[in-house]
Amino acid sequence: MSGSRDPVRVGVIGTGALGRHHVRILAEHPAAELVGVFDTNSDAARRVGEKFGAKVFGDMEGLVSELEAAVVAVPTLDHCKVGCDLLQRGVHVLVEKPIASNLEEADRLVAAAGDRVLAVGHVEFFNPAVQRLIQVEGQPGFVEVHRLAVFTPRSLDIDVVLDLMIHDLQILHALDPSPVSEVRATGISVLSSRIDIANARVALESGCVANITASRVSSQKVRKLRVFLPKQGYYSVDYQEQKIQGFRLLVGEGGPDIAPDPLPVEQQEPLKVELGAFLARCRGENAVLVDGRQGRRALKTAFRVLEAISASP
Repeated sequence: MSGSRDPVRVGVIGTGALGRHHVRILAEHPAAELVGVFDTNSDAARRVGEKFGAKVFGDMEGLVSELEAAVVAVPTLDHCKVGCDLLQRGVHVLVEKPIASNLEEADRLVAAAGDRVLAVGHVEFFNPAVQRLIQVEGQPGFVEVHRLAVFTPRSLDIDVVLDLMIHDLQILHALDPSPVSEVRATGISVLSSRIDIANARVALESGCVANITASRVSSQKVRKLRVFLPKQGYYSVDYQEQKIQGFRLLVGEGGPDIAPDPLPVEQQEPLKVELGAFLARCRGENAVLVDGRQGRRALKTAFRVLEAISASP
């Protein structure tokens, strides 16, 4: 890929709850030339097109023929089919998370990418507070996450583990890339036919243990990540506020003490940061992404959680 500074000709396939936000940002992004949108639901595509001034294509073929890059925001079951078709035609792809509905399809996407950009939409990774936390030196010893959401009739085709918890599994692997050694989990369905609330204990070979709870049937929205660094300190991330509260261990003549260690965070819209990184990579620039292999790894761990839930009493 060359380091062209020209705007990337990009389209959005799928204009539902997530796709419409991609359209909103790309319509105004200086690094993007939004060619247009397509959705099998023509009414949804028309509404989004009219709202954000995007051209609406009556078929995907017409849109794809004009693209350098595409955002794939279709149902998870269609990620592999649509993504592979685009990649094989030389189009860079950002596919929403989870990367695919199973590991075989994820492998097909990774193989189809070749030298094209394949990014996975783990948008929470681009939360400025998460990016700041990742810069902290030290080996996590314990990670605790609560990701609770109010029930909505969205993404009910997948379990809460693949819908919400997978964000935090991907971030866990970014904080500590060591292999998973053990997974214990429990979960139940409440308002849908799928698992709506789940708790997982994920142990890594480094010795780090993560306790992660995800729910889409909560009465309130909670997004908290806590990271404990043995003999170093503790940091608590509020995903929603994009703030980090920290405490650092100090050892002096009077013995150990705890001192505040707040980390400054420059607030930004995570999806805008994610799309900016994707467009930069499409232009041959260096930018941090959640690539296909990282997306696959998060999916693999998510399936281990689901297997552990199935095996629990």
